[in-house]
Amino acid sequence: MKHLFIINPLAGKGTALKLIPKIEKILGTLKEEYKIEITRYPGHAIELVKAYVKESDYRVYAVGGDGTLNEVLNGIVDSNSSLGVIPTGSGNDYIKSITKDLSKDILYRTIVGTEKPIDIGKINDRYFLNISSAGIDAQIALNSIKFKKLPMINGFTAYLFSIIYTILKYKNQYIVAEIDDSIIKEITVLVAFGKGRSYGGGMKVLPYSVIDDGYLDICHVKAMSKFKILTLFPVLIKAKHASVKDYVSFFKCKSAKITFDTETPINLDGEIITAKKLSVSILTKKIKFIIPQQKSNEAVSKW
Repeated sequence: MKHLFIINPLAGKGTALKLIPKIEKILGTLKEEYKIEITRYPGHAIELVKAYVKESDYRVYAVGGDGTLNEVLNGIVDSNSSLGVIPTGSGNDYIKSITKDLSKDILYRTIVGTEKPIDIGKINDRYFLNISSAGIDAQIALNSIKFKKLPMINGFTAYLFSIIYTILKYKNQYIVAEIDDSIIKEITVLVAFGKGRSYGGGMKVLPYSVIDDGYLDICHVKAMSKFKILTLFPVLIKAKHASVKDYVSFFKCKSAKITFDTETPINLDGEIITAKKLSVSILTKKIKFIIPQQKSNEAVSKW
């Protein structure tokens, strides 16, 4: 078995880099072939992974946050290699849809984990694992990048600061959304779609999502006052926003097309792109994902 570790040196303010000695120790003990690559610029992980999986099959690990995981995913699609994540980012939201145990031994438990076919999403020409969204939350994600750079600020705290800052400046957008056979024409606060449940360090915007059920989950929130938006987020954090029935709707679908009145920021697994039109679809059982081994194995404890 061959292993490839793609490390984002900026993830967790340098936490990912500190795992290199442990990676070397574990793979040395297992006596299995491995490569370690450190990304140098946005998009580099995609390039690295494509080059490796073109030559051979690997278990490829994204050592970073959801943004790193997204790049590795886009490099691995259409290969026979499998994908895993060693969460060292500020949010690490997708892996929370897989396991709640993110303890220090997750590196070893992932390396010896099992593989499971899962669904992924596609938005225009880009693939995603967790959640893609547009509206106020994408603007919040964009603004939160600034807050994450501040000392002593974790991903969740950065999101809270960004929520308040963005609400004060945000203007709602008119969208036309074709969701399977349904059509939405609304002034909109946000629309989120994906296969994971949370983003922003734990905000469960898609609480009913299942990683391998063959459907995209969508959450649509109609326009509301700034005060109402402010009260929505504490409810969203607790995954109770379904109770806001006059404004919040949920869908499960195979595909969707969304048009905005202007070019708008799109949050794609924590990465920000811009678009005026989105074509979103589900690709069922498209990749093999590495599920971390359960804690019950006594061998885990030594790592």
